[in-house]
Amino acid sequence: MTMIVRVWDAPTRLFHWSLATCFIGLIVSGQIGGAAMVWHFRFGYGVLTLLLFRLVWGFQGGYWSRFTNFTYWPGQLLRYLRGQGEPQQHVGHNPLGALSVFAMLAFLALQVTSGLMSDDEIAAAGPLTRFVSAEWVSNATYFHKEIGKLVLIFLVVLHLCAISYYFLRNRENLVRPMLTGDKTLTFSTTSASDTPTDRLKAVVIFLVCGGFVASALTWLG
Repeated sequence: MTMIVRVWDAPTRLFHWSLATCFIGLIVSGQIGGAAMVWHFRFGYGVLTLLLFRLVWGFQGGYWSRFTNFTYWPGQLLRYLRGQGEPQQHVGHNPLGALSVFAMLAFLALQVTSGLMSDDEIAAAGPLTRFVSAEWVSNATYFHKEIGKLVLIFLVVLHLCAISYYFLRNRENLVRPMLTGDKTLTFSTTSASDTPTDRLKAVVIFLVCGGFVASALTWLG
C-alpha cells in the first residue's frame, strides 16, 4: 500500500528555486563584471533576504522543513552511511543531505557577509567596506573571490551528483517532490502543513526579512 505525503510546503519549494536562481545570477554577473555588478549586488541582497527567511522558516515552517527534523547525531549519520538508516530518514532530508544543506547555508552566509565587505578596487564595493579596516576588506575580498565561490560551486555540483546518484541507483526522483511538494511512500508518516494560512505566514515573514535588508542598506547609504 502506498500513500502520498506532503513533504515540502510551498514556501520551502519557492525558497529552494529562488535561491537556485539567485545563485546562477550571482555566478553569471560576477563573471561578466562591469555594469553587471549592479545585478550581482541585487542577487546578493536577494540571497541575504532568502537566508534570513529560511532561518525563521526553519522554526516556523512545515514539519520536514524545520531544523529539528533534519538535525542528526554523528551516530545516525554513520548508521545511514552503512545502509542502516531508518525509513523516516528518507522522507525529508536524509542525514547526508542534511549535512549538505547546513554546509550550503553556512557558506552562503559567509559568502554574502564577505561580499558586503569586498572591494574590487575598480567600481564595485560592498556597503560595509567603509566600516572595517583595509585588512578586513582585503581578506574578505580574497575569500569572496577565491575561496567562498569555489566552495559553493563544489557544494552545488555535489548536490547535483547526489540527485543523479539517487535517481540512477535507487530510482528515486528527488526533484519531483521539490516541484510538487509530495512524495509517494510505503509507510505512514507526518505530513507537512501547507495551508493558505501557512503560506500567508511565510509571505509576512519574507516581507519582514526583505524590509529589514532594504532598511539596513538604506541606513548604510
